[in-house]
Amino acid sequence: MTNYPKPNAGLNILQALILNNKAHTSRCGLYFGSFNPMHIGHLAIANYMLEYTDLDALRLVLSPESPLKSHQTMLPLEERLQRIERAVAQLGLPVSVSRVEFDLPKPSYTINTLKHLAAREPHLCFVLIMGADNLAVIESWHQWQELLQSFEVYVYPRIGYEGQALCETYKVRYIDAPLIDISSSFIRRGMEEGRNMNGFLAGL
Repeated sequence: MTNYPKPNAGLNILQALILNNKAHTSRCGLYFGSFNPMHIGHLAIANYMLEYTDLDALRLVLSPESPLKSHQTMLPLEERLQRIERAVAQLGLPVSVSRVEFDLPKPSYTINTLKHLAAREPHLCFVLIMGADNLAVIESWHQWQELLQSFEVYVYPRIGYEGQALCETYKVRYIDAPLIDISSSFIRRGMEEGRNMNGFLAGL
């Protein structure tokens, strides 16, 4: 029989189970995003996380809508999903695509999705992957303190952000991955200007 840790006054049962599972050998990274559009930088980060960290698998979690982003420039959801699935099919890595947020209540708060997955798959240790730009605004996230307390977070560098310092502040793990200066917004601007951005895109 497994002896789970007893929750203290500041820790509920689900959090205790999550913390207990952090020592489990099967570790799955969760790379959230609107992937609007999917590009080669996303794939490079996924590749690095799998090859240079202790993750056993990685899921790209497509967010239909983000509470912190405008929806006016979003590509159709099915188009984003198809591009991600085509890109993953070419990777040859233990990467999968998750539609979990399609059926969860909106807006899609990351903490709610993490709790849902942890309760549904208690045999896995889920690790949240984010860029230093997201960590810089983590205090604007829904229930951010509980998120950092309950889940491990791996942070990759982004230009213009002191990733290591931020990680020390919030007590999360800094991943010294190659700096990839490609963003979905850069690609969208190029497309709006009539430029051919196909070399940056993935899953075409």
